[in-house]
Amino acid sequence: MSAPAVLPFSFSDLSTGYVTGRLGSRFTLTTPDGREVLIHLSAATTGQRLRNLGEPYQDVTGQLADLLTPGTYVFVYGPIYPAGSGLVYQADRVVIAGGAGAVPPWQERGWWTRQLTELACFYRRSQFGAGAVDFAEYRTEIHGSGHKTTQHVQETDTLSRLVYGMASAYLLTGNEDFLDVAERGSRYLHEHLRFHDPDEGIVYWYHGVDVAGPVERKLFASEFGDDYRAIPAYEQIYALVGLAQTYRVTGAPRIKQDLEATVKLFDTAFYDPRLGGYFSHIDPVTLSPHHDSLGPNRSRKNWNSVGDHAPAYLINLYLATGEERYRRMLEHTFDMIVTHLPDRSRDRSVFVNERFHADWTPDHDWGWQQNRAVVGHNLKIVWNLMRMHAVLPKREYRQLAEQLAAQLPAVGRDGQRGGWYDVLEREAEDGRHAFAWHDRKTWWQQEQAILAYLVLAGATGQDTYTRHADEAAAFYNAFFLDHDEGGVHFTVLASGIPYLLGNERLKGSHAMAMYHKAELCYLAEVYTRLLVRGEPLDLWFKPHADADFPDNLLRVAPDLLPPGRVELEHVLIDGAPYSDFDAEELTVRLPRRARRMTVQVRLRPAPARP
Repeated sequence: MSAPAVLPFSFSDLSTGYVTGRLGSRFTLTTPDGREVLIHLSAATTGQRLRNLGEPYQDVTGQLADLLTPGTYVFVYGPIYPAGSGLVYQADRVVIAGGAGAVPPWQERGWWTRQLTELACFYRRSQFGAGAVDFAEYRTEIHGSGHKTTQHVQETDTLSRLVYGMASAYLLTGNEDFLDVAERGSRYLHEHLRFHDPDEGIVYWYHGVDVAGPVERKLFASEFGDDYRAIPAYEQIYALVGLAQTYRVTGAPRIKQDLEATVKLFDTAFYDPRLGGYFSHIDPVTLSPHHDSLGPNRSRKNWNSVGDHAPAYLINLYLATGEERYRRMLEHTFDMIVTHLPDRSRDRSVFVNERFHADWTPDHDWGWQQNRAVVGHNLKIVWNLMRMHAVLPKREYRQLAEQLAAQLPAVGRDGQRGGWYDVLEREAEDGRHAFAWHDRKTWWQQEQAILAYLVLAGATGQDTYTRHADEAAAFYNAFFLDHDEGGVHFTVLASGIPYLLGNERLKGSHAMAMYHKAELCYLAEVYTRLLVRGEPLDLWFKPHADADFPDNLLRVAPDLLPPGRVELEHVLIDGAPYSDFDAEELTVRLPRRARRMTVQVRLRPAPARP
């Protein structure tokens, strides 16, 4: 028996797109993938404007007739039911995301800075309340409401991610309370979660500490299922994420020593000197990646162990120091990515391979991943290749970035509703990549899409990239911001409705802390202001009197940006104008002072040079 041409039942769903026409109580929109949908308004349809965290609800129900003009970007949710030979799309609510011809709200100056401020306040309040900051009270798990669960483990990675978020919030706002949290967290990491081997000159980081009893119980190896009883590279990588950002701001010598000693751990224990790249796990006793105790993680490499160094800490460490050894390490990781990750099999997939044996043979049998693609990892490669291309313009970096950027929307994006999917099968069947488990969307993968297409738009000026960045930003801001409890939802359904089950109901967990959403706010503000909109940007730094910056230079570049695009306009030290800076190199020569100083800088797009 053949299937009916039209579904024999109703359902509710989301439609997204640009208004193309209006006739009475109906209007048409064109979806991101180019299809036309006819929307029926009713007497009960409500309208609202997209809003930022901390902003009140903005009702525009009475203005819909004036706002639904051609070119306006909207989200429409409501019942869909069969009628005749087709489907009727009825609007229950309409979200006006961006008006035709107007600057989208997420491109307005300060949008991402205000969002980051709200996030920093949420996590500060959730962890420490309104009083003094004491990291003995820090907990990994945070309910969606912002309250702590009864779990008493402090995981190193999530603590460091909170530190990153607070340091980034200080960079954009100059709010001293945020910096206080970042510095106290950095000190706590050093004193409670670090293992220093003075004989080898290396540092490695505990998975966490259990503070349920009167004495801390160190958790040396990972407690997470995929990495149980091993030391995974990604945990050591993300232990540094907050330290590197705080070092950029403060130049603290203790932090720099911890960063350098952990990089030495990567070089001595994880690095493969024969075939390149970094192994994914090492044994906690022998520090060998080839020990039998590692089981399915023995002699393996993966995307995280190679590709996550750059965004997590290495780019920031290079930005802060300008040291050639870190540039070489960055180059090596990106060379490994363009050499080994793209699929070069006969049935070539759009998506990269993510897990490998020691000899770089793809491993399509590992654990949950099998032969599956994490959409956000592919987007992350686009974003970071373009960052590195700004420093080292290799043809293969840009070629892979633009190849992925062109192909990913058709396979990894939801063309009807907006937003980007989670995990898909790498190999297509009947022209489509099946969902591995579900069609939900996670917050961090939206971040990767926004940043990937923003940095491409800034580097190339191409409208297609700007459109992809805007559409991803619209979906994220419309559906991931929690206006009731604060913070950002972990996951939403395909239709944008929050998914609040299991660990995905939490705002703090092994998988979620402040990092990705803070990184999005910080770098989206940077890219939008300096590269897309061509507007100035203020940043704050607070070096210690004994700041350990090479050549006593405070390097204030906010990210790896295309050369010659940005210059340093002016500098204030403790509120007074200061002139010893290099406008083109984006460096400030710090004065010798016996006390700490506040350095405020203004960056601006550089004028075109003949």
